[in-house]
Amino acid sequence: MNDDVVKAHLHQKLRAAREALVWKLDGLSEHDIRRPMTATGTNLLGLVKHNAISDSRYFGDVFDRPFPEPLPRWDDPAADFVDHSATEHETRDEIVDLYRRVWTHSDATIETLNLDDRGYVPWWQEEVPLFNVMAGRLVDAVRHAGHADILRECLDGRVGVDASSLPLHGRDSSYWASRRALIENAARAADQEGPA
Repeated sequence: MNDDVVKAHLHQKLRAAREALVWKLDGLSEHDIRRPMTATGTNLLGLVKHNAISDSRYFGDVFDRPFPEPLPRWDDPAADFVDHSATEHETRDEIVDLYRRVWTHSDATIETLNLDDRGYVPWWQEEVPLFNVMAGRLVDAVRHAGHADILRECLDGRVGVDASSLPLHGRDSSYWASRRALIENAARAADQEGPA
């Protein structure tokens, strides 16, 4: 298989995951994009910020092409988890704009290097080719976009990957209530001992 075709395919999928993640913020209040939705504090704007900082490290530091703006370092204990949420002083636009600037920087790294060009990942303590970094970042971006899918659906029922996606997949809430009840009944029937 041609390396240029593989690289273009991975790059296109990474771009789509980035866009889907940012779209999850559209139309929501400042509170809703920031509020912790899980026990560990996962929130929509934090997912965007985390992906921005991760991409800056993987497509910047790893290949000796550092992102030109100051960001928390991976090895700074004081910065632990600061990339997973926004402060009250960081705006949605600032974080999304940062992510887009990181995209530009990351895209330049991807376009400049060959898939077998190597960089050093200090947190892995390993030298790896661009292919591994692209695959790893794609998996991580898609995973976080999946987190965002669930958070967004919990907030207002919006699902999908972009603004053309229909709320609740175009079905009404009674359809989903019936579907959910069917799934719940199957779960209870499968668990003969009952809930733990």
